[in-house]
Amino acid sequence: MRQLLFLLLISPALFAEVHTLTLRQTAQRVLTQSPEALLSRIDEFKAARDVDAARDPFVPKFYAGSGLAYSYGFPMSIEGSAPSIVQAKGIASVYNRKQRLELAQAREAARGAGIEAEQRREAALFAAVELYLEAERKARIAEMARRQIESARKVDELVRARVAEGRELPVEARRAALEVARGEQRVAALEAQRDYAEGSLALALGFAPQDRVRAAAEERAPVTAAPATEAEAIQQAEAASREIRRLESALAAKGLEAQAQRAARLPQLDLVAQYGLFARFNNYEDFFRRFQRHNGQFGVSVQVPLFLSAGAKALAAKADADSSRLRIELQQVRGKIALETQRRWRDLATAESARQLARLDLDVAREQLSVQLARMEEGRATLRQVEELRVLEQEKWMAYFHSQSTVEHARYALLQRAGVLSASLQ
Repeated sequence: MRQLLFLLLISPALFAEVHTLTLRQTAQRVLTQSPEALLSRIDEFKAARDVDAARDPFVPKFYAGSGLAYSYGFPMSIEGSAPSIVQAKGIASVYNRKQRLELAQAREAARGAGIEAEQRREAALFAAVELYLEAERKARIAEMARRQIESARKVDELVRARVAEGRELPVEARRAALEVARGEQRVAALEAQRDYAEGSLALALGFAPQDRVRAAAEERAPVTAAPATEAEAIQQAEAASREIRRLESALAAKGLEAQAQRAARLPQLDLVAQYGLFARFNNYEDFFRRFQRHNGQFGVSVQVPLFLSAGAKALAAKADADSSRLRIELQQVRGKIALETQRRWRDLATAESARQLARLDLDVAREQLSVQLARMEEGRATLRQVEELRVLEQEKWMAYFHSQSTVEHARYALLQRAGVLSASLQ
């Protein structure tokens, strides 16, 4: 029983798979096979079917059936038609302004759904890029932290040996052991964060919950699609904003909806054709001068509303109110896009400056380590001093990797706001 329970507990880990992907492969998958991509395609499909439904009144329709019945006395109608063995009917809308506008509204709504689907895919792509960079950064820093532990352990061995020889106080041994324990705890925390980021990325890409997506070791080419100036970035973001395009589409759809409701007062014109096969047992000869077995009609059905209904007026007013709300939202979105683009541009400049500072700090640490190594060869420095500087160098490497990842994240965030993120990753 215990063995079965153990197998059940470890079975998810046994079937887990690690997918090693580059950033470009990650982008391709999130745009084609991620849950957000699939859901957005479903929404686009539903919007296209709404257009088909709105076009339906203008498609000619034909019906065939029977109004077969036995008549006693005068042949009364069955559902508006005379009793017949076979009856057929065809109808086609020729002029219906209200339904034409509703069809235009459905088409505009489908266009807006397509824009919203693009916006969702772009947001999913940026979220996946964030997770990818986070997983990659955690993996690099964890590797540097493991190297730190190796140096800390060497220091710990040296200190314990010196304590045993009576050349160091016991507190120094405890301090060295503390540094080793602190490094091990740091590596464990980084590995847990890396595993969570890789699992989150796997879910975002549509893999199984137990799978992991690992960042491939690669030298990525610098992104060249970023705008050259802050003003250009703001202008490009406003021009490429899918949110603005979606709101403009929604505003146009609401305008068509208001026009459609007001068009209910206009006349409607339909072409109608009917055929009926009559039978003598329905007493037609008893009440009409002449019996005719085959009968047909072809004509026009005209309906002229005398007054616009209160419901149509209310729906038109509601659509106008929605249009006013969308205009306010559109104005707010334009302001937010300009402000956010400005912030992301400055975040990129700040991240670039921090990376340069981290690089200088790293260079200083590396030079200090080189000097100390030379002094150790001359017998003027100890191995402990060298290893302590090596730990410091690894710390500076981690800070540099962090700043490098921050720059890359800030650049992709600016590209996402400018609407060219997917193009830059293809």
